[in-house]
Amino acid sequence: MKSLVTGGVRSGKSFYAESLVVAEPHVTYIAPGREADPDADPSHAARVAEHQARRPASWVTVESHDLADALASAEGAVVVDCIGDWVQWLIGELDGWDETREEWEPRFVRQVEEAAEAVAARRDIVVLVTQEAGMGVETDDWRARLFRDLLGYANQRLALECDDVLLIVAGRVLTL
Repeated sequence: MKSLVTGGVRSGKSFYAESLVVAEPHVTYIAPGREADPDADPSHAARVAEHQARRPASWVTVESHDLADALASAEGAVVVDCIGDWVQWLIGELDGWDETREEWEPRFVRQVEEAAEAVAARRDIVVLVTQEAGMGVETDDWRARLFRDLLGYANQRLALECDDVLLIVAGRVLTL
């Protein structure tokens, strides 16, 4: 079973995603967009600590920006939280905030494709957590639009490899 869990910020996505694997004997929790500097965003660090506190101690946490490799080497059921954080990191890593889109977008697409192939190859449960593109404040900021566009692309591509897509709204689950 492979699921993509999407929704707005603070909608309950992570909690629900974790509930899908809580009975599994082995769970790998992949954090693909984690900031190396915990002081970079104090609110992000607080959310990470909150998430870690509610997870069983037996879960293995892997912090890796190489999502395809982390998926390929994970043991047991897998929770990836969060695709949106990974997309944001990937844009920065590819100099997407400073270079023209044509210069780096093919490498972005290749990274998403490799992650999707790694999801498809897994035989254990995979749960991908992501923000739903365009469910936030609309802005004229080009960076926000770029992030929204690329997150939407990544979500659509990864969803193709999933059996279920679940939308979380106010803690409620809608199966799409």
